[in-house]
Amino acid sequence: MPQAANQAAAVDAPPSLTVTRLYDAPREAVFRAWTDPVQFSRWMGPGGIRAEVKQMETKPGGAYRIVMHGTPKGTSVVSGSYREIVPPERLVFTWAWEEDEATHRAGHESIVTVTLRAVGTRTELTLRHERLESTTSRDSHGQGWNGCLDKLGPWLADNARRPS
Repeated sequence: MPQAANQAAAVDAPPSLTVTRLYDAPREAVFRAWTDPVQFSRWMGPGGIRAEVKQMETKPGGAYRIVMHGTPKGTSVVSGSYREIVPPERLVFTWAWEEDEATHRAGHESIVTVTLRAVGTRTELTLRHERLESTTSRDSHGQGWNGCLDKLGPWLADNARRPS
């Protein structure tokens, strides 16, 4: 009987998404790309979407608000708050879209955890997005996050070549 209850709980669990990437950059640089609003705006947003950081208080309890330009609706806004920040290894924050889309409901709060692990001079990034509303939402966020992380690698490489 307990096994059946555990299986039912697993079936009822909200969908989640995990993406792992290896970047040719030190962990501190990858962490800054997630916590510095200027850097964050350079790579956040899949494909041709451009992020405009309106607010980013990178401290536990601090809020963020990002306007995404070039979405199918023209602009979309996501906001949330930071739950945990452990430089340079971990960020945990809430994620809620401010308007309804086909794949998500406005105000539904999910949780994103970004973990950074040093692998020599490189960094392994693992992004886990939990409490998504549906498998459709999970798949849509998977495309979005993969598009963002596709842009992060080249941006980190270009940024490393710039003089300090």
